[in-house]
Amino acid sequence: MAIADVKEYAHLTEADVEALGIELDAIRRDIEESRGERDARYLRNTIRLQRGLEVAGRAVLFGSRKRPLWLLGAGLLGTAKIIENMELGHNVMHGQWDWMNDPEVHSSTWEWDVVGPSAHWKQTHNYLHHKYTNILGMDDDVGYGLLRVTRDQRWKPFNAGNIAYNTVLALFFEFGIAAQHVELGKVAMGRDDRAETKRKLREVGEKVGKQLAKDYVLFPALTGKAWKSTMTANLTANMIRNVWTNAVIFCGHFPDGAEKFTKDDVDNETQAQWYLRQMLGSANISGGPVMDFMTGNLSYQIEHHIFPDLPSNRYAEIAVRVRALCDKYDLPYTTGPLLVQYAKAWRTIAKLSLPNQYLRDTTDDAPETASERKWEGTQAVLTVDPVTGRSRGLRTAIREAKKRRTVRGLFSR
Repeated sequence: MAIADVKEYAHLTEADVEALGIELDAIRRDIEESRGERDARYLRNTIRLQRGLEVAGRAVLFGSRKRPLWLLGAGLLGTAKIIENMELGHNVMHGQWDWMNDPEVHSSTWEWDVVGPSAHWKQTHNYLHHKYTNILGMDDDVGYGLLRVTRDQRWKPFNAGNIAYNTVLALFFEFGIAAQHVELGKVAMGRDDRAETKRKLREVGEKVGKQLAKDYVLFPALTGKAWKSTMTANLTANMIRNVWTNAVIFCGHFPDGAEKFTKDDVDNETQAQWYLRQMLGSANISGGPVMDFMTGNLSYQIEHHIFPDLPSNRYAEIAVRVRALCDKYDLPYTTGPLLVQYAKAWRTIAKLSLPNQYLRDTTDDAPETASERKWEGTQAVLTVDPVTGRSRGLRTAIREAKKRRTVRGLFSR
């Protein structure tokens, strides 16, 4: 089963968790009090870059019947769409820039360049996903109602297609996001409010129509005889954005070490416990400033989930302090290169296309899910090593469990 008692799994007492929360609150205050012109300048420069890339891409596609220009135009446009979705749209809609009181970059007014309406995204993502991160049955991002991504989800014959489903989902990810708020599973079972479903479908249909008209009718028509090659370049740009977005998002919650949780404690969860759940349920991507920018700073997924409404350009400095807290409380700080993290997510998707009976690990100690039962018979509390003076808690316990597992594997051969 997934984690039912977050503090117990983390080897922390209630006092430890609340102390951690106080230190994270202090980080929030420091960033809020220091927001200013430097941050606003970063945002304005990002907008100029994104718009410049889009204009350049659209202009190059006037010559898209020539293969090199087709490739260049599709690449420029795909990059512009990634920046618009990741560093601008996603973060603006979180309210990261509301403090500027600029209606152009306010969470209440931004409509992003995908087929899903911003209003729907803010409900499914900003509220449901961020409030109930990785809680089974509450966070629809745990498999998107399509994929089996944890052993906690009961296997069905449908799950045998896990790999095929995610391949299609990656290529057309924006359509998967657009469908999420409609809750097609409930519709299929007749458990939806039909009037509400019709309203959602109408809103999605209007946005899809606008996007398809823009990318596959209007802009291709403007390029005259190059309309057909422009249309395929636009499709390619959208797919580049879709696959990249899928990769970044899946690296945030599906690699090994990104834990899953039950509904048990959610009603009485304190702010500090919520912080802790975000830290344990998220995973980062390493790679440097370019990677940070192109992921919309979701390379700092842990920091983003702790502080979703703080400016994304500040996550790098926040990460230094969050890492220090992980050291202090001996908590894992899950991170790795994008290709490694994405490969782990795909490995989980592939493995979980099979029933549990064909899998070695249990729901208490698998790479993609674990529970406090994993630590039964061990000292599951934070202590201080009398020799080194270092804290010994969850991170140490995970490391020692891996060593024991390796030894058992050697002797079982």
